[in-house]
Amino acid sequence: MRVVIQRSKQASVSVNDKITGAIDSGYVLLVGLTHNDSLEDVKYVAKKVAELRLWEDDAGKMNHSITEHGGAILSVSQFTLYADTSKGRRPSFIDAARPETALPLWEAFNEELRDVHGLQVETGVFGAMMDVSLINDGPVTIIVESKTKE
Repeated sequence: MRVVIQRSKQASVSVNDKITGAIDSGYVLLVGLTHNDSLEDVKYVAKKVAELRLWEDDAGKMNHSITEHGGAILSVSQFTLYADTSKGRRPSFIDAARPETALPLWEAFNEELRDVHGLQVETGVFGAMMDVSLINDGPVTIIVESKTKE
């Protein structure tokens, strides 16, 4: 599982010019899943997202998590995070999980953030062509991968 976290001041996602999710301050999460991801990966990454200290304290150091800072999450499924560009000019997406595997895991990830970590989670639409708009705060962009867990 691979998640790109973008700290944002404001963000939204729309499908066919209709907003499906919008947040003010928080994270935009681009969520990619691969074939061998499991609920263990989902729980690990959700905990990491909720607990990463990416918000500044009074001294200007990144010492607060999103749960301490307050804020919401905009979760967008993105199979292209598993693009293989090592050969040719057209990326291969063979490492991305098929929809029947990815969708339940993405939904479980969003529920884990909501139910276990108490975060407000808005979403895009799985498998749809989406327009994502955000104001990146910082900019702060972090990549979390479950395969690098300790």
